[in-house]
Amino acid sequence: MTDALETPDMQYARLGRTALRVSRLCLGTLNLGVRMSTDESLQLMDQALEQGINFFDTADQYGWQVRRGFTEEVIGEWLALGGGRRDRVVLGTKVFNPMSDRPNDQGLSARHIIAACEASLRRLGTDWIDLYQMHHVDRSAPWEEVWQAMETLVQQGKIRYVGSSNFAGWHLVAAQEAADRRHFLGITSEQCVYNLVTRHVEMELIPAAQAYGIGVLAWSPLHGGLLGGALRKLEQGTAVKTAQGRAMVALERGRDTIAEYEKLCAELETDPAELAMAWVLSRPGVTSIVVGPRTPEHLDGARRALEMRLDEDVLARIDRLFPPIGNGGPAPEAWAW
Repeated sequence: MTDALETPDMQYARLGRTALRVSRLCLGTLNLGVRMSTDESLQLMDQALEQGINFFDTADQYGWQVRRGFTEEVIGEWLALGGGRRDRVVLGTKVFNPMSDRPNDQGLSARHIIAACEASLRRLGTDWIDLYQMHHVDRSAPWEEVWQAMETLVQQGKIRYVGSSNFAGWHLVAAQEAADRRHFLGITSEQCVYNLVTRHVEMELIPAAQAYGIGVLAWSPLHGGLLGGALRKLEQGTAVKTAQGRAMVALERGRDTIAEYEKLCAELETDPAELAMAWVLSRPGVTSIVVGPRTPEHLDGARRALEMRLDEDVLARIDRLFPPIGNGGPAPEAWAW
């Protein structure tokens, strides 16, 4: 059996060491119902599914601008339209962040994991979650407690797989070793920030994930819009995400580098966003990138990135603009001989 599968419309890969196949583009849903209307959100999910994207990612806290859980409600409305939508989608959501001001309505206690899962199922209007992800490590929760809760949910048929997000490499190791002692499958995927600007995961996280058969899902492949033609959009007055948050902070520090990157893209006659996504997709260990389109055009661009092949010269020029940490590669060679 090969790890990758390609159809005329989409590429698929196994999620880590599991037999589950997911599209190499994962539909991130942070914008649904918030930066776009509910109707636009429903249409975008239909378009993603039509284009072969079978992997949708959300979190119980998303939509907090309206109310916590609102994005799951929007997805639930879409699933309720029927037409085989639920069966065609690998659906992931997350647990950890506060869902109220109550002290036990957050974190990774057994109580909160189980209660939060049941609440997500109600909002999503489904009987099961394919990938239930820990949104952040909880340093106060023993792994025995976390895995007891996750095992309960698997046994009840409420979740199929467990994933993590924003973990360090040693957290993956500690979590997986604890799961192995319980003869439990454990972590199947880690969702981490990974892009040209933020390459820290290359040192320890990705090597740990590869060693344990954990798939890597890269979120923010454009660093909040920074790598999507930020300078051009600011000049044209069309910047949305680029004009705020992490993108703006990074742009203030690295404007000259971003200018050179956009010149390279112009020389290659390539859209900056598509080149940035293609680069992440080309990296060892990466299963899927989590894209957060707001328009059908954004989704089309992600598909073009999937089809792009980068030669060694282009990769070398990108590395000169955005050098890896230290000496490059995994630790300890990244900082030692």
